Amino acid sequence: MFKDVYDVIVVGGGHAGSEAAAAAANMGSKTLLVTMNLQNIAQMSCNPAMGGIAKGQIVREIDALGGYSGIVSDTSAIQFKMLNKSKGPAMWSPRVQSDRMRFAEDWRLLLEQTKNLDFYQDMVTDLLIEKHKVTGVVTGLGIKIKAKTVILTNGTFLNGLIHIGAKNFGGGRAGERASTGITAVLEKLGFESGRMKTGTPPRVDGRSLEYSKMLEQPGDAQPEKFSYLDSTTALQKQRSCYMTYTSEKVHNLLREGFDASPMFNGSIKSIGPRYCPSIEDKINRFADKDRHQLFIEPEGWNTVEVYVNGFSTSLPEAVQFNALRSVVGFENVKFFRPGYAIEYDYFPPTQLQHTLETKLVSGLYFAGQINGTTGYEEAASQGLMAGINASLAVQNKAPFLLKRNEAYIGVLIDDLITKGTEEPYRMFTSRAEYRTLLRQDNADLRLTPKGYALGIASEKRLRRMEEKHNAAKKFVQFFKDTSVKPEEANPVLASKNSAPVKQSDKMFKIFARPNISIDDVRKFNAVENYINHNNLDREVIEQTEIQVKYSGYIEKEKNNADKLNRLEDLKIPANFDYAQIKSMSFEAREKLKKIQPISISQASRISGVSPNDISVLLVYMGR
Repeated sequence: MFKDVYDVIVVGGGHAGSEAAAAAANMGSKTLLVTMNLQNIAQMSCNPAMGGIAKGQIVREIDALGGYSGIVSDTSAIQFKMLNKSKGPAMWSPRVQSDRMRFAEDWRLLLEQTKNLDFYQDMVTDLLIEKHKVTGVVTGLGIKIKAKTVILTNGTFLNGLIHIGAKNFGGGRAGERASTGITAVLEKLGFESGRMKTGTPPRVDGRSLEYSKMLEQPGDAQPEKFSYLDSTTALQKQRSCYMTYTSEKVHNLLREGFDASPMFNGSIKSIGPRYCPSIEDKINRFADKDRHQLFIEPEGWNTVEVYVNGFSTSLPEAVQFNALRSVVGFENVKFFRPGYAIEYDYFPPTQLQHTLETKLVSGLYFAGQINGTTGYEEAASQGLMAGINASLAVQNKAPFLLKRNEAYIGVLIDDLITKGTEEPYRMFTSRAEYRTLLRQDNADLRLTPKGYALGIASEKRLRRMEEKHNAAKKFVQFFKDTSVKPEEANPVLASKNSAPVKQSDKMFKIFARPNISIDDVRKFNAVENYINHNNLDREVIEQTEIQVKYSGYIEKEKNNADKLNRLEDLKIPANFDYAQIKSMSFEAREKLKKIQPISISQASRISGVSPNDISVLLVYMGR
């Protein structure tokens, strides 16, 4: 049936699998996407949204490299918000509310239009391995499909177990069966596995809610978009979300079901996401709070289905229902389906290389929740990197790695393979020590040349990035070269309670003042004339403002990153024998032996490895 040997087989059609398949195929690799249900490609299993704090930066990076998540987020968006606008630009994070059905449809259609990509619907239950190298997969129907590389992106489906109160049943998502077989195969090969948990709230009928009792949460007045390409457009109209609160009465009703909660009665033993706790976990851990926010999120333009963000739960359905009916605006609520928790297998990511290829089996890659992460964005970025590196391996080319100062994706992967994770990992801006460099506005400047060199970012995308870069550079130089007279500058400065100037001064110096914005300097005739004459768009103007106002911070962070990269360049030989270093602590030797860092810099980030251990290691390396 499958006579040809594929370059890349991707197992699983979620966010990781979809990006992996697209990347590999766009790089010219003959690719097969095998998934249990072709109707559910890129399904939004949990909330109908993309982006958010740090996650928005990841979507921008995926787009800049030539991935599809940003494009689909734009075409299926029903609301756009730039979060953290009151803070510095390093913290700005784009987020869209999505039309769940359109999101999956747009992904499916994009993949179908991608050359070199085939599809097959079946469960993969076994791997073909020869001499510690993967050579293909075996499906539930017993079909053997040969491949040079295989990427596993199984999501929450590996031995998935769904919990609703005392009831539990196998499944990878509501209404879908679990995937079996792969965990046992990997364990037999020597892989270490574990269990994790995640949860999802009930979905309700929006026609049964009283929105007039809630607080409206509209999108931005001037919405932006995710993709840097001109092929997508910003929203002309948007759907509002709403906010309401739980109460002490709601909490008491929920507490009545704690005895039947799988979280508290021992049915669930695995660890869930700390930063997205269930409602029962919240009222248990934060007993001093008498209310918690609930965000009411529509699931599309036309559907009446609503997602109750903040009410993730695995309590019995009757308890969920009675408690929600006591929430303001939910007095007459009707359920579409109750919330549930799901346990699934994962494989600690310290078993991977930076490429996301496994250390035990050559040609085998893991991406997404199989690595212990949570979130569509984290999964998609891993899928993209696995797809790129699998394709490069087939082409006998050097791997593609991103450093911590180059991308949030680099931070994510380095955290996973260096530190591992014992709870579902999600990205935060605080995890990135160089977040001033890794802003959402400059992801294209950082990564599009790399994506173009790989063959996944188009020449059109590269040219657009270069135009933006050159236009912003010239605009910054304009501010450095152009002076403004006191009679024009001082009225603007006075309106912002900023000290007046006594003589003509360069606009750059005035613009660099903390309380002076682009809107203020646009009141200078020369600035507005320059913008209109050169037809500058929002992206160029925003980039210019950041380069002027934060140039000192950016330069300082670049210098710090350069120092770190010197340690990145100090490579540790493959299969280095750490047992020979008797003067190093036992814990450090064990950790280094297990993780096998590729550089001194990575070794220094391993928990349990001290600066003294690094000094000893450098001596043994002859440095």
